[in-house]
Amino acid sequence: MASGGWRSPGGAWNASSWAAAGGLASELRARWVAFGSLRSQRWGDWGLPLSMPTLASPSRRDFLRAGAAAATAASLGAPPLAARDAAADELIRELVRTNNAHIPGLLTRQERRPGHRWLGGIANEHGLHTVQGTSGFIAGLTCAVCAPESKYRHSAELVEPLQLAARYLLAAQYDDGTVDLYSTNFRSPPDTAFVLENVGPACALLRATGVPAFEAIAAELGRFIVRGADGLVTGGIHTPNHRWVVCAALAWAHSLFPHPRYVARVDQWLAETIDLDPDGQYTEKSTTVYSPIVDRALITVARLLGRTELYAPVRKNLEMTLYYVHPDGEVVTEASRRQDRYQRGTLARYYYSYRALALLDGNGRFAAMTRQIERTARAQISELLAFLQEPGLARALPPEAPLPTDYARVFRHSSLARIRRDRLSATILAGNPTLFSLRRGPAALEAVRLASAFFGKGQFVGDALEVPGGRTVLRQALDGPYFQPLSKGQIADGEHVKMAPNGTLAPDSKARRARSNVQHLETVVTIAEAAGRFRLEFAVTGTAEVPVAIELAFRHGGKLQGVEPAPGVADAFLLRGDVGRYESGGETIEFGPGRAEHTYTQIRGALPKWDGQCVYLTGLTPFWATLTIG
Repeated sequence: MASGGWRSPGGAWNASSWAAAGGLASELRARWVAFGSLRSQRWGDWGLPLSMPTLASPSRRDFLRAGAAAATAASLGAPPLAARDAAADELIRELVRTNNAHIPGLLTRQERRPGHRWLGGIANEHGLHTVQGTSGFIAGLTCAVCAPESKYRHSAELVEPLQLAARYLLAAQYDDGTVDLYSTNFRSPPDTAFVLENVGPACALLRATGVPAFEAIAAELGRFIVRGADGLVTGGIHTPNHRWVVCAALAWAHSLFPHPRYVARVDQWLAETIDLDPDGQYTEKSTTVYSPIVDRALITVARLLGRTELYAPVRKNLEMTLYYVHPDGEVVTEASRRQDRYQRGTLARYYYSYRALALLDGNGRFAAMTRQIERTARAQISELLAFLQEPGLARALPPEAPLPTDYARVFRHSSLARIRRDRLSATILAGNPTLFSLRRGPAALEAVRLASAFFGKGQFVGDALEVPGGRTVLRQALDGPYFQPLSKGQIADGEHVKMAPNGTLAPDSKARRARSNVQHLETVVTIAEAAGRFRLEFAVTGTAEVPVAIELAFRHGGKLQGVEPAPGVADAFLLRGDVGRYESGGETIEFGPGRAEHTYTQIRGALPKWDGQCVYLTGLTPFWATLTIG
């Protein structure tokens, strides 16, 4: 990595170094000139006049395959041909004002000490200068410079900060074009791709200003883009979504600096096909982080490389997501396989995709969801860069169509069922410790969980969703064996006791021993809806006298009634009476009847208590209980 003064992974940068970088600069110029004479064409996806490349051979055939790939800068100032959306214009004005207000604070965060190793970079909360933070800084300042209504438009004040930030990116970039993500990944192609998603449109916008100082900064960003994209041509990935983020980054690079290797690498990844299940969800099932990232990446490849077939998986995911929305605009996250599992989140990251596809398809439901996001998650919308780079996004939306608010749907590939009755929203899950959750407006029962003390492995996780006759059934079968001595033959063969880290016999040791005294526990949970309420029937049978606890985890901040504190555990309560109530935001969730045969709520082997206000129903096996919630 670079160290001391202006450095890149290849050494210090001074005036001579910049002059000596003519080889790369010449290549950049050659790639741009390769666009040839520009012809004004209409970009059908967005209804924008766009300059399309006429490319010189021998690469003409490869580049023409890009279809809608743009000489991006040439199109930025072109006004939309269709009527603008007044609501979008107001949102853009708000975004400009907010971005402008952040500029002074951003400038104070930039490393400006002369001679500092990372001059121009932005340090995170741990004092580490990061490419990610600096690319965001560049995006913010670029928006300030390029937004027509910005008080910083073409401001000379922002030239040096942008120049220093661009040079920091080059200094922090390795010889192979990659960058680090200090929290986990090093010399990382996918994290380079995420950065290019900011730097690509920033480069295009600055290049289009017609201001020499900003065009020079765009040229430096271009060096970073080309080096990064060249690294992505051979670099690998970690996770499913990385493939499509890499493709989007290469599409950006190709739109700015055409090269057939970029398109060829995109084709390599696309040959694996998009990882969308029949429900409409991607592999990671990450509804607030990676699904919207994938949607955006696929749209980017579709519009920049003309791969219109990639709109299809985005449509299907956006359609499915309509049924994952709670009344207050939050999103179901329980089925996620990533860090957003059980986390609160909104649809803000989907705003770009819903708006883009509403315009592309004339889809009224997507238009309605765009409006809902503007109402319920407005403060989280951060699409100024997109609005500036794609003016057609501000076109008038098609007429709205009603969003689904009354339905019962099963998403089998996510092992999840969704029920929505206007202000009531419920989720049933298999393959998940959270078997049920419910919202009534802002009042949130975030999880219903069941655990037993059965051999330290009694946390209930349903095997699969069964949906007979309008009911949903979840099942789990456990056994708890004891183990016999090793045989003389096993001992003679050198077998010996192997221990697991938790102090029990290691699994491979158990497999070689005869089992005895085997205990069994079977759990069946049946859930049915009727008249806006849910009836949950629990049956835990098999070995007798096993302690059982049902946990109802309500969100912090509400008021519980009809319950009593559970001894020794903060924010834990028992329900002994017929009915309990949880109130929040003017809405009430009722639940009962109660049951409290013991106070053993934090059962050994179960998951830790949910971070919330938790009400417990307790008993011993054989255990049958019926709980009504609504």
